[in-house]
Amino acid sequence: MTTVKTPQLPAAEDFTDAAAAVERLELLYKKATQFLCAEFARIIAEPPADDDLARAHRLRAFYPEIRFTTSSFAQVDSRLSYGHVSAPGTYATTVTRPDLFRHYLTQQIGLLIRNHGQPVTITVSETPIPVHFAVAADPTLSVPQEGAAGFTLRDVFDVPDLATTNDDIVNGTYQAIDNTGPLALFTAQRVDYSLARLAHYTATDPSHFQNHVLFTNYQFYVAEFEAYARAQLADPASGYCSFVSTGDHEITTAETDIPPTTKMPQMPTYHLKREDGSGITLVNIGVGPSNAKTATDHIAVLRPHAWLMVGHCAGLRNTQTLGDFVLGHGYLREDHVLDDDLPIWTPIPALAEIQVALEEAVAEVTELEGYDLKRIMRTGTVATIDNRNWELRDQSGPVQRLSQSRAIALDMESATIAANGYRFRVPYGTLLCVSDKPLHGELKLPGMASDFYRTQVARHLHIGIKAMEQLRDMPLERLHSRKLRSFDETAFL
Repeated sequence: MTTVKTPQLPAAEDFTDAAAAVERLELLYKKATQFLCAEFARIIAEPPADDDLARAHRLRAFYPEIRFTTSSFAQVDSRLSYGHVSAPGTYATTVTRPDLFRHYLTQQIGLLIRNHGQPVTITVSETPIPVHFAVAADPTLSVPQEGAAGFTLRDVFDVPDLATTNDDIVNGTYQAIDNTGPLALFTAQRVDYSLARLAHYTATDPSHFQNHVLFTNYQFYVAEFEAYARAQLADPASGYCSFVSTGDHEITTAETDIPPTTKMPQMPTYHLKREDGSGITLVNIGVGPSNAKTATDHIAVLRPHAWLMVGHCAGLRNTQTLGDFVLGHGYLREDHVLDDDLPIWTPIPALAEIQVALEEAVAEVTELEGYDLKRIMRTGTVATIDNRNWELRDQSGPVQRLSQSRAIALDMESATIAANGYRFRVPYGTLLCVSDKPLHGELKLPGMASDFYRTQVARHLHIGIKAMEQLRDMPLERLHSRKLRSFDETAFL
């Protein structure tokens, strides 16, 4: 009979100090992953024969867990959208990479303890750590594909399990086990899955991601972002400490060269970092709602403070001109990639804090105010579709819907990013730049595009950056609007 071998770890313990609780989480996670890495390296070096598997130990380690119990309805500040549970009971969440999430965990645990006057319990969960995720941080180890290890991997180690890798909590379909409610939006295995995907799609380590994320749909913005980053690094008062490009190339001075990237990832990503993580990340998601969903699905586990779409769009009104800005205030969702997770009848509200920051940033960069600002910017509905060549089909149906929705712009990503922000409780916004007007015969042609990009890319990107810098100075409890939270929410942001 196969026995299970696990690491020896401290017993469950109550904590009233958030920092100490996170230290215990780090200890439990470190010892668990060190155990799995050591055992994996040993077995890979000397794979067991098939007839030895029945006598071998099953090697297993578990994620650490935060558990919290309260017997009363806490009278907390009604303005807070997070930091407390809504009803008496027991709540729990598994945790991965507490080193990466140290500040977040300390903040969220501290709020929970303070608002309820009860300790949190730090213990070992019953969810095994898949060996693939345990060895991810060790560059000397990699899990071979099925059949290449010389033995059946899942007979010895735990592998990723879709039963615990899902979005049931964020989608509101989670069924409590043993009357234990969720404490956070994501399980540890769901987080580990996204951390691995982020490293693959962006070619940068998740640890580089900053709390403010800009999405764009054109590579043209990248060169301008790097130029801006170098200018900031040259200014000691800027507060930015380094710039990271694809391949994890990190520079701390403006004069340092960055090696050319030989193979671009699917979603090239760049990070202008601050010591406290409050810098700006730029992700070129390319074109299409599928990419937009993929990027936001995974970045959401990092719990960013805000994400904005700063891309190009088709202007739908005759009064618009190429280079005008569109501030998204509503969304017509015809992207179809989120229909199963977030029904299309769900309203995606504009967030006042984001809208004000974007409008003020446009005014600052363009030096236009009030009524004059309307000459170059319109606020209204953005339509997002999944067919790039919609103009080549019968236009009567799409044009009628665009008219009925009062849409003023059309693209392929904005509604997806906004809807996933709403779904994942991440503040979101959209500022687009008109690059063509298909309904009025101004198609996006090479000559027109070149002039447009040269004059507008820098200004558009700087507006997005200015807006993020305004949001950075806003108290977190104000930025994370209650509009993003339902009546039965997790305590953790």
